[in-house]
Amino acid sequence: MEAIFDTYVWLIVLALFIIVVLIKTAIVVPNQSAYVVERLGRFHKVLYAGFHILVPFIDVARYKRSLKEQVLDVPKQTCITRDNVSVDIDGVLYLQVITPEKSAYGISDYEWGAVQLAQTSLRSVIGKLELDRTFEERTRINQEVVEALDAATAPWGVKVLRYEIRDITPPATVMQAMEKQMRAEREKRAAIAQSEGEMQSQINLAEGAKAAAIAESEGRKQAMINQAEGEAAQIRTVANATAEGLRIVGSELGSDGVAAAQLRLAEAYIEQFGRLAKNGNSMIIPANVADAAGMVAAMTGIIKSGQSLNKGPVPPAPPAGR
Repeated sequence: MEAIFDTYVWLIVLALFIIVVLIKTAIVVPNQSAYVVERLGRFHKVLYAGFHILVPFIDVARYKRSLKEQVLDVPKQTCITRDNVSVDIDGVLYLQVITPEKSAYGISDYEWGAVQLAQTSLRSVIGKLELDRTFEERTRINQEVVEALDAATAPWGVKVLRYEIRDITPPATVMQAMEKQMRAEREKRAAIAQSEGEMQSQINLAEGAKAAAIAESEGRKQAMINQAEGEAAQIRTVANATAEGLRIVGSELGSDGVAAAQLRLAEAYIEQFGRLAKNGNSMIIPANVADAAGMVAAMTGIIKSGQSLNKGPVPPAPPAGR
C-alpha cells in the first residue's frame, strides 16, 4: 500500500516538473511585442511575435516591450518666457520603441525619462520666446522639443514621433491685459474697415456722378447733332420742294422761270404783309410798302441781273436791215 502511494507521489512530482519545464521552455510572443531574453544573466536575443523554445533554467525572458506607438502625458509645469512672464504649459508626448534591448539596458525607465526630458526641453524653448510668440509659434515649439528629445532618446532605442502642447495658461493679470489688447485691436480694425467702406462709397458715388455727367453730355451732344441734321434735312427738303414747285409753275406758264419766281415772291410778300397788319405791330415802313407790283418788279430785276451775270455778257444785236 505504501509502495503504491509512493508511486503516485513520484508521478505527481514528475508531472509538475514537466509542466514547469514546458513553462520555462515554450513561450508565445504576442503581435507588436518583443521579449528581451537573457542567458545566465547576460543579454542573449530578442524574441518577436510567434512561438519560441527556450533552454529551461538557462534562458529567461527578462523584459517585455510593446512596439506600438505610446502616448505619454506630460504634466503641467510653470515656464518663464523671455519677457519674464510665468505660464503653465502641459502637453502630450508620442513615442515608439525601436530597439527593445536598448530600451531595456540603456535606461531604467524610458517612459519616465522621456517625460522629464520633454519638460526640461520645453522650459528651454519657452525661455527663448516672448509671451505673444508662445501662442503664435506652437508648431515651432513642438518641433524644437521633438528634435531635442529625439537626439537624447536615440541611445535608449526609442523614437520620439511628435510632441503637442495641450494648453498654455498665463496669469490672470496677463489674461486681462491680453483681452484689453485684443478688444482694442478689434475696435481698431472695425474703425479702419468702416472708414475704408465710407471712402470706397464716396469713390463709387463720385465715379457714378462722373459717368452720369459724361453720359448726359454725350446725350445732349448727340441730340444737338440729330437736331442739326434734321433741320438741315428739312431745309434741303423745303428748298427742293420749292425749286420743284417753281419749275412746275414755270413750265405751266411757258416761261423760263422768271414768271414763276415773280408769282412766288408776290405770294410771300402779301403773306408777310398780312401778318404785320394782323399782329398790330408798330413800326416805320416805306410809303409804297403796299405796292406789291413794284416790289415784285424790283425783285425780278435782281433775278434777271443775276442770270445775266451767270450767263456772261450778252452779244450785240445785229444791225437792222441786214
